[in-house]
Amino acid sequence: MNELAPAQRAFHVALVGNPNCGKTALFNALTGSSQRATNYPGVTVERKEGGLTTPGGRHISLLDLPGTYSLRARSPDEVITREVVLGSQDGVALPDLLVCVADATNLRLGLRLVLELKSTGRPVLLVLNMIDIARHRGMEIDTAALAAELALPVVTSVAVRRGGTDALLAEFDRIGGIAPPKTTSAWLAPDATGIRALQREADRILAAVVRMPPDKRDPMTRRLDAVLLHPVAGLLILLTVLFLMFQAVFAWAEPAMQLIEGGFQALGAAVGATLPEDGALGLLRSFLQDGLIAGVGSVLVFLPQILILFLFILLLEDFGYMARAAFLMDRIMGGAGLHGRAFIPLLSSFACAIPGIMATRVIDSRRDRLATILVAPLMTCSARIPVYTLIIGAFIEDRPVWGWIGLQGLVMFGLYAAGIVSALGMSFVFKRLLWRGTPSEPFMLELPDYKWPRLRDVLLGLWQRARAFLRRAGTIILSMMVVIWFLSSVPRPPEGATAPAIEYSLAFAIGHAVEPVLRPIGFNWQIGVALIPGMAAREVAVASLGTVYAVASNGEETTELGQALAGKWSLATALAFLAWYVFAPQCAATLAVIRRETGSRGWMWFSFGYMLGLAYLAAFVTFQVASLLGAG
Repeated sequence: MNELAPAQRAFHVALVGNPNCGKTALFNALTGSSQRATNYPGVTVERKEGGLTTPGGRHISLLDLPGTYSLRARSPDEVITREVVLGSQDGVALPDLLVCVADATNLRLGLRLVLELKSTGRPVLLVLNMIDIARHRGMEIDTAALAAELALPVVTSVAVRRGGTDALLAEFDRIGGIAPPKTTSAWLAPDATGIRALQREADRILAAVVRMPPDKRDPMTRRLDAVLLHPVAGLLILLTVLFLMFQAVFAWAEPAMQLIEGGFQALGAAVGATLPEDGALGLLRSFLQDGLIAGVGSVLVFLPQILILFLFILLLEDFGYMARAAFLMDRIMGGAGLHGRAFIPLLSSFACAIPGIMATRVIDSRRDRLATILVAPLMTCSARIPVYTLIIGAFIEDRPVWGWIGLQGLVMFGLYAAGIVSALGMSFVFKRLLWRGTPSEPFMLELPDYKWPRLRDVLLGLWQRARAFLRRAGTIILSMMVVIWFLSSVPRPPEGATAPAIEYSLAFAIGHAVEPVLRPIGFNWQIGVALIPGMAAREVAVASLGTVYAVASNGEETTELGQALAGKWSLATALAFLAWYVFAPQCAATLAVIRRETGSRGWMWFSFGYMLGLAYLAAFVTFQVASLLGAG
């Protein structure tokens, strides 16, 4: 079989670069919507792949590799980058071209990486990204001299502007027409001496080709850092930002939530008006109304709140504030036994514990990485939002506190704070019991310049997260709702029965079987039924409650789920339910990721067990104290 000519086959390109160099923004600009996220074969490290066609008609397969400072790879993410670059990652094609993306405003570490990439024997192209910002600051970079010093092509780019990648695309056409050389890698993992030698060479080149202004830092960055990195004012601002974020989750989402809720109610009413109550069609009516619409709809109504939370996280990341938040939290987290780099994985866990746990790969020390994995699920993930907002909306009065602060948002902030405090507390306990005497490594972090978020990237990020949530609703939640509806409807009540149909069902029997264990924490049998499928995904508990109470209505017109709970639960039970979900055991997918990341079933079951114990203890104390205070 003849080998394809260079112009006919796909050209495989890998993007390599330091963290915060704009590599992902460049990837988004090149691939647009034609990108997909998968895992590398055999590991849970996520990879982004995309395709594009150059002006010359050449098809490019583009791979966005995890950020790294060196190929010697001290963290799992960096190991993947090294293996792909060297061609030792199973199932991933050896790149025809390595594109080293460097921040033009901070070339020192980028040049050291490109020198290391040259020794791999693969064709290398250096891209000076954010060149517009560098020129705005008065930096002068002689790209021709830089290309001569490195003996490789150099182009500039502005990933966030139209036409900012034209020079790069033209270089793809030029290099893609040349068959990749069959060379042998001369790369050897550098020791400390080798790293210093590479850095000296990078510094020599930097001095020869770059002329710096008196202060290369952005004036806006200097002024903002003077305030945002202040040890007192900076922490107060960070807490204020988080508090406003949780207030917005309630205040901004309400109109969209009402619209979605009204749509599902109208859909349920239409089904009720179309199908009869009795016979086989009555069973279908119950399935559609009580199983699908009441169950799935009770979760989808919280999509606006989840998107608002993601919006804040994406904006803060793109603006450059996340690294500052990690810097501010380093001393606090260090006292609790966590590495400063753990802040970003923990903050990512506000969205979902799974990417938060996967993000721990940026932590070099296995001990620090394991400690972060164990406490990451304690952070309040987006799956808890439906539970929190349901109970808060039903039992907490919507009124202002101190003039402008909403009481419901204040309670939500308190629940998030409880998750943070519990994570720090458990890390402190683990440090004293499991890793006593093991010192933490020093925290080193490069602070990127501030820059305005790009609307297109933010919208793309929101769409990807909304799609993931909807996919979850259409798979896990939907399948669980079918099971819950079946258990709540089978067997059918006997002839002449007067009690609600659910009291003759399998769900009723299961709920009453577990009720004695749950009674000390104030939970009834309906909650017991909801908690079991909630192990698959936390938000399924809300959908399960929606289905159980819808079936329990026995065909009568039902009110909104929150109103139904407010009429059947005591305040003590509601507060205990919130306390349970502060520590609720992880969903099945999170447990699977913990096992993959730690390489141990033992740590997975340890994580599940200690969170289950904390959840029961917290609910027990909350219920008993609230009952003593008259809320029972």
